[in-house]
Amino acid sequence: MVKLRARCILVGDAAVGKSALAQMLRSDGAHFQKMYSMTTVVEVLTKCVNIPDSSDSVELYIFDSPGREIFAEACEKMWGQPSVMCVVFDISSEASFKSCARWLERVRGQCHGLQVPGVLVGNKSDLSSRREVEVAVAQEWAQKQGMEYFETSVKEMENCDAPFVCLAQAFYTRYQDHIKTVQSIVSP
Repeated sequence: MVKLRARCILVGDAAVGKSALAQMLRSDGAHFQKMYSMTTVVEVLTKCVNIPDSSDSVELYIFDSPGREIFAEACEKMWGQPSVMCVVFDISSEASFKSCARWLERVRGQCHGLQVPGVLVGNKSDLSSRREVEVAVAQEWAQKQGMEYFETSVKEMENCDAPFVCLAQAFYTRYQDHIKTVQSIVSP
């Protein structure tokens, strides 16, 4: 049984539902908090994600970051070297989607040239009648960035764990690939 630890950076504009998504994941979908204070510092939550078809797991240290620009620079110093990243936008806000490029650039600036697995999350799918970002547009953008795309509704408790299972799986796969590389070097 292998238990890995990964640093997951959670970013996006203010009010897209980052904290709600992180809290929903931590509570295993048991609690939707209706009122949130604006996040002003990086909040760190942990969640152990079991890897499907194995006895292994990845403990995600989720760095829930504030979405206001005024706090961004200070938060970058707290992130450190990310293992995986989650960029969140509100499907009913095209502006929050357009900001994803800026958030992605900030996180990648912390990666020191390393490729870091990531997901793009379109949150608030319960607001589909007010949708401003089409699924195909978000999927295409995510794919161009080398990311997976997920839509969630924290309010409706839909698909909230899928992005994090994907990230844990990607981190675990990288670990397995590194093990194979080391074994191939050590064993003639």
